Amino acid sequence: MAAPATTFAVVAAVALLALVGTSGARAQDMGNDWAPFIGGGMTGSALPLSDVDLLEFPLNLEYLEAEFFCWASLGYGLDVIDIKLTGGGPPPVGGQTAKLTPLVRDIATQFCYQEVGHLRAIKQTVKGFPRPLLDISAANFAKIVEQALGMKLDLPFNPYENTLNFLIASYIIPYVGLTGYVGANPKLLTPQARKLVAGLLGVESAQDAVIRTLLYENGMSQLTSNDEVGVAQMTSHISELRNALGRKGIKDEGLVVAPELGPEGKTTGNIIAGDRFSLAYDRTPEEILAVVYGSGDPAIFGGFFPKGGDGRIARGYIA
Repeated sequence: MAAPATTFAVVAAVALLALVGTSGARAQDMGNDWAPFIGGGMTGSALPLSDVDLLEFPLNLEYLEAEFFCWASLGYGLDVIDIKLTGGGPPPVGGQTAKLTPLVRDIATQFCYQEVGHLRAIKQTVKGFPRPLLDISAANFAKIVEQALGMKLDLPFNPYENTLNFLIASYIIPYVGLTGYVGANPKLLTPQARKLVAGLLGVESAQDAVIRTLLYENGMSQLTSNDEVGVAQMTSHISELRNALGRKGIKDEGLVVAPELGPEGKTTGNIIAGDRFSLAYDRTPEEILAVVYGSGDPAIFGGFFPKGGDGRIARGYIA
């Protein structure tokens, strides 16, 4: 009876060796097939070029968010926190410490370090690029607010002046990156890339929800520097501006909307933006660049990016 069992074991072992050898060959062949599309990264992971591009592009927004939140809450940015993350890129223009309540400073500090973590996560997956030149000055935010309102204010908006102004400025930035992750997710080819984007999207969405909640609580308040402008009114104007710059219809909503735009058409309160099914809106890189450049055109840089964004996607519109 031992002979059949021994024979079976030998056959199984030979089959296993053949399978391993075949798998190894297939893995090697697949590596050769994908060689033109490999993106380098600290992990050494192989990703198709399209995934590399879609993962690198958000670095533009993550750099912007990290510098704004860190400067506002701590009074310094990546050059102090971890200069290696900058990749040798130029320091941002106009960052300063904001005058915040203890609660909001604590929240902003958490956001700061969350964005630092996001930069690390992306750069451990793809090579990335150096920090672009960023303009987070009060003057730049003032220009955006006046563009949204369609009028020049007697007292220029200053995001670092007080807590409400800071929250309005915070409303301007993270949501754009959030919509970019929603737009990128279905275009990603690998589980590794989709998992990373899902993780980034989860935290960016939570940040936006916190910002909107704090603003919603103060929706009827007037911005102290410009008493004629209310908080909820300002969010609507900013969202309308982003819709206009993106040129793809409604993908942005303020804290108060017309009844038909609220969840199920039942409320005018709009603490979380969403489409008619209350699903998050999506934006393409082209739309995002048009918004953050403030030009409505991904080929005409400016706004937060005086010299344009970086990465193959952003550079592709300018070349």
